[in-house]
Amino acid sequence: MLKIVYPNCCGIDVHKTFVLAVIAITDDQGITHYFRHRFSTFTKGLGELKQWLEYYSCTEVCMESTGKYWILIYNALEDSCSICLAHLKCVLTDVLGVSGSRIIDAILEKPVEEINLSSLIHGSLKGKLSELELAINGKVTDEQAIKMRVIKSHYDALTLCKSNLEQAIIDIAEEFKEQQELIQTVPGCAKQFTAIKIISEIGVNMSQFPTAGHLCSWAGLTPTNNESANKKKPVRISKAGQYLKPLLVQIANAIVKSEKYPEHRKYLQLKKRRGHKKAIIAIARRLLTAIYHVLLKNKSYDTIYYSIENVQPDRTMTVNEAVSFAKSYGFIIF
Repeated sequence: MLKIVYPNCCGIDVHKTFVLAVIAITDDQGITHYFRHRFSTFTKGLGELKQWLEYYSCTEVCMESTGKYWILIYNALEDSCSICLAHLKCVLTDVLGVSGSRIIDAILEKPVEEINLSSLIHGSLKGKLSELELAINGKVTDEQAIKMRVIKSHYDALTLCKSNLEQAIIDIAEEFKEQQELIQTVPGCAKQFTAIKIISEIGVNMSQFPTAGHLCSWAGLTPTNNESANKKKPVRISKAGQYLKPLLVQIANAIVKSEKYPEHRKYLQLKKRRGHKKAIIAIARRLLTAIYHVLLKNKSYDTIYYSIENVQPDRTMTVNEAVSFAKSYGFIIF
């Protein structure tokens, strides 16, 4: 039997928005009684936690140091009860958005004074005014405010640099505006920077690739050829396209989640037979095939570009290819 060191103690499980506390009190007969309660990590909730511990005369507390969340509880249970963090993220989706930035700036400008929240928020946040008041109800010391101002100014500087770089990239890619708009018609490529990234890798002149298959091979989306002594060995895709391939795979992973794209059905068919990874590579290859034909023909995206993925130029379809092509458009072949 374990020796009882603390007859009256508390264990706290720390989470981001709440804490779960359990007090264990052992009497003279060695019987332990447990008392459990859940508290919010807002200032009010931490105050209730402190009162709850005082009610049971519990002075020994043990808690896990999860990230930085434990700091709030530690500060609340100190004699000074200084609480140094606010929980805007529990109420605001984007803490560093327009309203969030205004609130943070107001807190850092006058750390010890109350702020007028209603004048800083707008839109749907007006309905969360009471929650926001609870979220920012805390204490920030002058030293902490100084550090937070430095961090905020660093963040603002990085944001400005990012914005300037993005604008510079857009200006440089302006001469390929027409090709960008064509690529943006392909599923998953609606964002301008996605189109710019693709153009930066493959260019806009598709005549340098005899077929879409050549482009896919250049991008590392086709299996390599490994044959020796008339024996073909199982192979993987090549390591080419170290920048383009991850981008296309990311796009493929996004569009297969939506049923509005034909790639969703194709992905499910391939996944049953070949597994997730090979199915995603196949979808990425089909996307690049579509991009190839969009740029080559200077026309917006059309699902027909997928159907001619493996058809060689200046060559008549075989019977099997023609049958498969007809079936894909709903024709019944006897």
